[in-house]
Amino acid sequence: MTIKTHRPSGWMAGLCAITLMVSLLVPAPVYAGGGAHVIDDASVETPGVCHLENWVTQFDQDRGLVNLSPACTRKVWPNLEIGASLQHSWDSGEDTTIGPALKYNLRPVERGLGVAVSMGGNWSIRSGQLETASLIVPVTIPIGDKVQVNLNGGWTYGSALEHQTAAFFGVQVLAQVTRDVSLMAEAFRRDHGRAGHQIGLRWNPRGGNVDIDILVGRRIDGVNPDAVTVGLTLRH
Repeated sequence: MTIKTHRPSGWMAGLCAITLMVSLLVPAPVYAGGGAHVIDDASVETPGVCHLENWVTQFDQDRGLVNLSPACTRKVWPNLEIGASLQHSWDSGEDTTIGPALKYNLRPVERGLGVAVSMGGNWSIRSGQLETASLIVPVTIPIGDKVQVNLNGGWTYGSALEHQTAAFFGVQVLAQVTRDVSLMAEAFRRDHGRAGHQIGLRWNPRGGNVDIDILVGRRIDGVNPDAVTVGLTLRH
């Protein structure tokens, strides 16, 4: 979920360039949630596989963010995805936040209804203050072989918001239109805030180990009116 915003420094640009050069080996599943999508699905990464989710969001010429989110699911804990988030944002100033992210699958999607619980928090590297946190329950409903509906509900915290703690809810429809391409539409709202929405295309070349996302949205962080996002997910 995209959060708060501050211009990327040279070390961050270099880190992004390095991640683009990584070569990975494991095919992606037909349904791959996460990435720069606001709404998440109930699945965890394949046991024994790690991924690195990267995206850049531009709100306008003066505001945007860069996000790096690695995560792994170990074979000994096949229901638990352990990850982290590193986000650099810029608006009137700059800030970088870092923190853990966990998702535990309670019921696999293959049983007809997937349920999970996810939680995370991000702290400012500059001040040490907790900037954002969330506790979300993702529910996934598959409709046939090519469409799934994802529902999210839970609690969020944002230190910079007028109402720092509030309920969060949203819905997403994800459709596989070809072997390599899926389309996504989602709408969401934080209580006491204005509704946001986002649409996007995900390209998974030859059903392989890389996902490329292109998304446009409105109020995806609850504040900025417009957003354009380009994302890249790598698996190993």
